Amino acid sequence: MSATPTTDNPDLAIAQAATLEPITAIAERAGIPEDALIPHGRYIAKIDPRELPDSTRTGRLVLVSAMSPTPAGEGKSTTTVGLADAFTRMGLRTMVALREPALGPIMGIKGGATGGGYSQVVPMEDINLHFTGDFHAIQIANNTLAALIDNHLQQGNELDIDPRRIQWRRVVDVNDRALRSVVIGLGGATEGVVRQDGFDIVVASEVMAILCLATDLADLERRLGDVVIGLSYDREPVTVRDLRVEGAIAMLLKDAIRPNLVQTLGGTPALVHGGPFANIAHGCNSLVATRMALGLADMVVTEAGFGSDLGAEKFLDIKARHGGLTPDAAVVVATVRALKMHGGVVKADLGAEDVEAALRGTENLRRHVTNLRKFGLEPVIALNRFPTDTEAELSAVQDWARGEGFRVALSEVWEHGGAGGEALAEQVLAAIEAGEGEGYHPLYDPEAGIEESLRTLAREVYGAEDVVFEGQAPAKLRMLARNGWDRLPVCVAKTQYSFSDDATRLGAPSEHVLHVRDLVPKIGAGFVVALTGSIMTMPGLPKEPAALRMGLDEQGNPRGLF
Repeated sequence: MSATPTTDNPDLAIAQAATLEPITAIAERAGIPEDALIPHGRYIAKIDPRELPDSTRTGRLVLVSAMSPTPAGEGKSTTTVGLADAFTRMGLRTMVALREPALGPIMGIKGGATGGGYSQVVPMEDINLHFTGDFHAIQIANNTLAALIDNHLQQGNELDIDPRRIQWRRVVDVNDRALRSVVIGLGGATEGVVRQDGFDIVVASEVMAILCLATDLADLERRLGDVVIGLSYDREPVTVRDLRVEGAIAMLLKDAIRPNLVQTLGGTPALVHGGPFANIAHGCNSLVATRMALGLADMVVTEAGFGSDLGAEKFLDIKARHGGLTPDAAVVVATVRALKMHGGVVKADLGAEDVEAALRGTENLRRHVTNLRKFGLEPVIALNRFPTDTEAELSAVQDWARGEGFRVALSEVWEHGGAGGEALAEQVLAAIEAGEGEGYHPLYDPEAGIEESLRTLAREVYGAEDVVFEGQAPAKLRMLARNGWDRLPVCVAKTQYSFSDDATRLGAPSEHVLHVRDLVPKIGAGFVVALTGSIMTMPGLPKEPAALRMGLDEQGNPRGLF
């Protein structure tokens, strides 16, 4: 597993230098029989859940989240993988359950999303680029439905669908701001009905959410049938079931619903499946994969996207509630670099020691820890070490955490893999054994209504004083109530950089309001998306996208992924 990392791309160098085990060996270690294995080459396989033996095993579930992310990076996926490898080194039967990377941020900002250093899931290049085709299947399924909707309009519109009130949008797995709002059907009577449309990124598709929350193929098809594609001229909801195409859409996803098995650099079996973003969707890997891991392993480590105000909240209020999951422990990843940014230091100056700024930034971390306590969990802080951190900064943050009564451990998994995560693993196990916290419970009761659910989240999680409904939101509230959809859980689409809906407000802002501009029913997924602030469901590329640094070497190996 050793490698000599290159200066500009150490993660890729480490991954490419690793000696991987055949996927059959990884499956055997996980207790997956050969009949359930559908190989995609030597190191990747899909798993057919129907071929797994019945299991009475109920593994411990550890949820990894983070403080509010910054451009300095926090290393949540890296910590998740390293923690799993630490449990493996300690002799525990362990699996890790992660989301699949999306090409949009890979080509835009992140350059890769499989962990880093010696805490990665591999083969890194394949996982980051197309993998087993799940995202493409979701894209095709989504866009096939869009084509069928427009064909229905063209062929007489038997269902009286109002073209002005179609909410189903097309998707593509790349950040393409030019497609946010488009007009389709131009060119004459044979080219379709002219109407305004738009594109989202694949991870925001309701098909993605459904795939990640469905329990099996039958549930997948039922949920697809429940999808509301728009309203009729009489303002009545029109569903995929009304179009009679839920079977066709489900057929396109029959392979995509099967979890993908890979491995970590430490040899821990890893299920990488599904990939909704936590800032615009529910941000968790598939329920099928998580349940599969819990039936196979004694310790299961999973992550939820971005900070605990987004991914962890949605894991606990949406995924765990729906899937009957009970997390046993939680981890909040923090870095000195991120703390200093929340403490007022600009990115260019993060290399200079600044203990006071790091301590000022702990107000952000404190809120994330106390928020998770409101769900009945007692989280462990993982202080993810970076090369620029000084001993004074690391000691100050750990002393602060212990002084506040928080569990904390230094994580050095990027440099040392599972060995660098054993201190964190010991703290997590100690928290589980001590039974700390009152036991998991969701934060709000959807039966109280969308407005009350949003106010609870705004006040208890975001530190806001209230919620303001503006733009289309007031009319949508009435529409939700009219159709009986106002008792569904709410999935808040919000900037990841701040507890508020203003990305520039770092730290732990208070005395603000949450601005909800639209409410979009996702009936197949089983929740309502609340769009806040200026959040976009189709991101744009930065001025210098990561794609500028990517390519192939003379042997055809990818370069530039990180």
